[in-house]
Amino acid sequence: MISEDGKIPFEELYKELFPLIYKIAYHITSDSGAAEDISQEAFIKYFNRPIPFPSKDDVKYWLIRVVKNISFNYCKRESSKKKIFDKIKHDPQYTEETGETGVLKEETKKTVTDILKQLPEKLRAPLILREYTGMNYKEIAKSLGISESNVKVRIFRAREILQKLITIGDVYVS
Repeated sequence: MISEDGKIPFEELYKELFPLIYKIAYHITSDSGAAEDISQEAFIKYFNRPIPFPSKDDVKYWLIRVVKNISFNYCKRESSKKKIFDKIKHDPQYTEETGETGVLKEETKKTVTDILKQLPEKLRAPLILREYTGMNYKEIAKSLGISESNVKVRIFRAREILQKLITIGDVYVS
């Protein structure tokens, strides 16, 4: 349903696209609070946009691009904050052990997140979109503004790098 001014009703778009947008932000930032804020910011940018999109798909891919960019900028800011904080605080971080399995799972999650952050943004974005949101190559290509074959190449290269960076002892599989 498109309104008289040519815009798709905001509430309808929000209900339909928020879960996807949130998922992307969360898997880039690994922070649910930040992901929610980033998702809200992306929708505010859409709401304030003066020129309407011709279709829901165009809105979807535009929002994916916006949330991806905001999320990566957030990660860069947080990384800078962490470096400054680490300079101030020299004490090692203490993690409370609640059982061997729980600890191993948390360490694995952190290891994978840290290794993902080592990937260049152009390889990390398509991999996150593919693995954590379930988007197909065509959707990823459209949202990133690159060709479908380029998406496949980037995901393949990202997986190759991940495989080299992850050693057998680094991950726990239950």
